[in-house]
Order: sequence, then structure tokens, then C-alpha cells
Amino acid sequence: MERRGLLAAGAGALAAVTAGCLGLGGADPGRLDLTVRNDGDDPVDVDVLVEGDDGTTYEAESDRVDAGVARAFEVTVGVNGRHEAAVTGADWEGRLAWDAGTCRVYDGLVAVDDAAVEVAGECGEPR
Repeated sequence: MERRGLLAAGAGALAAVTAGCLGLGGADPGRLDLTVRNDGDDPVDVDVLVEGDDGTTYEAESDRVDAGVARAFEVTVGVNGRHEAAVTGADWEGRLAWDAGTCRVYDGLVAVDDAAVEVAGECGEPR
């Protein structure tokens, strides 16, 4: 009995590994971890728009970020394709873009103050 159980478990594990290699399982969606940081002296109103290259809107949100505060946005996006995040204020804009097919989790930062907008991004978790 013990031997049959071990053989069945081994066959099940082999099937799961093979299915993963052949792409039979569904791929996890991508994710954007975005931080909008206000380094200025006054609150800023921000609009965050995250879209895919196919026209899908994944996030459209407005918020006020107080001076000296950072606001985090976590957005689930599609599995493949180019995705773009636009963070805009009254007279400024910061943009990030990445390929969800090669990067499962993308980390982005938009920092704004009275004189400048800084944008940085990197793939936090490749596929």
C-alpha cells in the first residue's frame, strides 16, 4: 500500500511539473506597485491612469497627497503586453511603461515637488 501511494504521488507531481512547462496552467496577472511621493510644501491633487496597449483601463483614480507624504497604489494588470502608468497633476506629468510579459511585478515611483518631477521604475519580479 505504501509503495502505491508513493508512486501515485510521484506521478501527480510529474504531471504538475509537465503541465507548467507546457504552459497548460494559467499565467498569473501582472502587477504595478506604484508610489506617488509629494516632496513639496503643499498638498497635490494627482490623477493615476494605468492602461494596457490593448486599450484596457486597469486603474483610473484621483487622490490628494499631502506634503511630505507618499501614497501607494497596487494595480493588477494583464498577463502580456505593454502597460503604461500616467500620474498627472495640475501642471506636471510623470509616466512609466513596462512589458507585463517579461515583468510580473513592476515597481514605480513618481516624486513631485515645487520645481521638478522625478520618475523611476524597475522590474521587481521578472517572469
